[in-house]
Amino acid sequence: MLALIVAGGGGVLAFTIPTAKVYSADKEPRFPQLKMEQLNDQQRPFAEEIMKISSIGISGPYNSMLRSPVMGQRLFNLLDYVRFNTSVPRKLNEFAILIQARLWTSQVEWYAHYPLAIKAGLPEAVAADLKEGKRPASMQPDEAAVYDFCMELSTKHEVSDATFKRTRELFSEQQVIDLIAVSGTYITAAMMANTAEEQVPAGKTPPLQALPAR
Repeated sequence: MLALIVAGGGGVLAFTIPTAKVYSADKEPRFPQLKMEQLNDQQRPFAEEIMKISSIGISGPYNSMLRSPVMGQRLFNLLDYVRFNTSVPRKLNEFAILIQARLWTSQVEWYAHYPLAIKAGLPEAVAADLKEGKRPASMQPDEAAVYDFCMELSTKHEVSDATFKRTRELFSEQQVIDLIAVSGTYITAAMMANTAEEQVPAGKTPPLQALPAR
């Protein structure tokens, strides 16, 4: 684990980020890829729902979620909300996801959500600083509020009165709760991806590097 110090809105936050790890394509997968014909009666309806919207079939995170289909279905429904129906503006929602991808060094999470965040309007300079483990230097007030809130909650496991006050000045109560929910949901997604040793697509370079000790 690499120690990292990041200047937050209310002081300095200390946290750890796992070193970047590249998984060997030759290694036996921890969760072998399921095929539709292998699924049982509990898994199959969930897989059929996945297939209606997924561009990667039942691979990627769905391959893990299908191992626990009841949980997977409920997580699938939660992901639908925190991605597409949340009260948090899309740019800031994707920023919150990238924060967790960086904290967890989730290569697949960053790979998938970086282009979505940029498309939604997150400045490339903000994402670049986050990628390097720095507090982004050129954030707008709403971006800074999301960064400070998510970083403080994720690294100190609490939110100070000052940070909460700044967040509530810009966001409604529902938006604050939805910001917490998207963060927690993508922590779960990162945990699954890292445990399963999910890789970025073949021929692509993992986007996140190990961060230097500060």
